[in-house]
Amino acid sequence: MTLKSIKTPLLEVSGLSTTFGSGRASIPAVRDVSFRLNKGEVLGLVGESGSGKSVTLRSILGLSRHYGTTTGTVTWRGENLVTTPEAKMRRIRGGEIAMIFQEPMTSLNPLLTVGLQIDETLKAHTDLSASERRKRAVEMLDVVGIPAASSRLTEYPHQFSGGMRQRVMIAIALAARPKLLLADEPTTALDVTIQAQILDLILSLARDFDMGVILVTHDLGVVAQTCDQVAVMYAGRIVEEGPVRPVLRDPQHPYTVGLMRSVPQDVAPRTPLYSIPGTPPSLLALPAGCAFAARCPQKSDQCETGRPDLTGAGPERAVACFNRIRKEGGAAA
Repeated sequence: MTLKSIKTPLLEVSGLSTTFGSGRASIPAVRDVSFRLNKGEVLGLVGESGSGKSVTLRSILGLSRHYGTTTGTVTWRGENLVTTPEAKMRRIRGGEIAMIFQEPMTSLNPLLTVGLQIDETLKAHTDLSASERRKRAVEMLDVVGIPAASSRLTEYPHQFSGGMRQRVMIAIALAARPKLLLADEPTTALDVTIQAQILDLILSLARDFDMGVILVTHDLGVVAQTCDQVAVMYAGRIVEEGPVRPVLRDPQHPYTVGLMRSVPQDVAPRTPLYSIPGTPPSLLALPAGCAFAARCPQKSDQCETGRPDLTGAGPERAVACFNRIRKEGGAAA
């Protein structure tokens, strides 16, 4: 038994599935997703656009229940969030579990000052007085690196740069001192320098507040530098998961291998960059077998008809593939 297996996880997701629509128009956006996150760990969710990463985060918080059907279990402090009443979920969201959304300009209310938006979170999830809430708001803006924090409480989102708006989003998310942070591509549309600053900030605050973090990203470089665990998603399922270093050094699922090959490394000038051939399947018409089979160089007849389960592939690792890749490049038995 490994050390991780005997820990009580901060969050445990088991068989999580979310479907939109019904009948022939039913879209299985997330299918049978399972993972564990320990206190203080950072889990990276990676995969192409449309693979189900963002919907997974929203399903954990119960944000998908109003326009979709979510099943499975999301165990948080002994309670299944999938079946938790909405009134209680409102107390959990922002208080115990917070989320940073992709685009701050569409997530922040353009008609309310930044200070008022932080105050809303504090009023809903803390017992602080008005003066204490203002003090906490100033403290949070200062913590996330916004200069002259006190004077900027009265400013509106459009008066901040893109990077500063993202910092405001982080300040709002962390104002009530949550124990779990869900970060949905928090550096989208930011330049490389600001991206690095935002990621460093999230990790620093996670350590300071002793939070667990689930980070959605397309960037494997970000995963390598910031995450403890990684889960690779494709067509709504996790196809490979485990500790970051073993997975990135020795990827065993052909899709993970393709993602790794897509990262430019020592490429000669004017050399075409590698990309995984083909496109992801439509969620309205998923194949009977492995969803990656049509794009997979390792596929066999079994892949066309059978759907591989996510099974153990080494210490704390799991892969959903009939023809796993050996490190030297051959197919695993």
